[in-house]
Amino acid sequence: MTIARHLATIDRLCSEDFPLEHGGSFGSPGGPGFHLVELERSAGSGEGDDGEGDDGEGDDGEREEQIEAWREGLAQRLADRWGEQGHMSLDGVFLRAQQGDEHIPEPWASLGAYVRNVYVWQAHGDGRWVALGISRPGVDQEFSLLALVTEIDPP
Repeated sequence: MTIARHLATIDRLCSEDFPLEHGGSFGSPGGPGFHLVELERSAGSGEGDDGEGDDGEGDDGEREEQIEAWREGLAQRLADRWGEQGHMSLDGVFLRAQQGDEHIPEPWASLGAYVRNVYVWQAHGDGRWVALGISRPGVDQEFSLLALVTEIDPP
């Protein structure tokens, strides 16, 4: 079962030491104080469209719905464990980081560039934060379900 595998990944990340250095790019295993992983990627990349039919928006909608369903299923299992999740928009975090008026700590500053909002829990017993979000599609038009485990408080 995939949700069970994703829960095991989150559990493992909650118990592992954090890397001492940044992995160098988005999608890396993490950096000081955090782990960031892609749990699921939507099927299809939007490439190879033959140009027939609609403009592909329906396909994008289906891929997004698919990833949202994964997020909701996993979020329910985490809510059963740690209580109802908080919802946090990262749009403002991204803007504040871009303006430079305020220091936004990593991984939150970078995550805001790729994810519009996250569900957030504080894992019991270790003070770590767990966040689930869906990446904004890039050139490849894929949506990804991302999990962040960090000791750094959300801004």
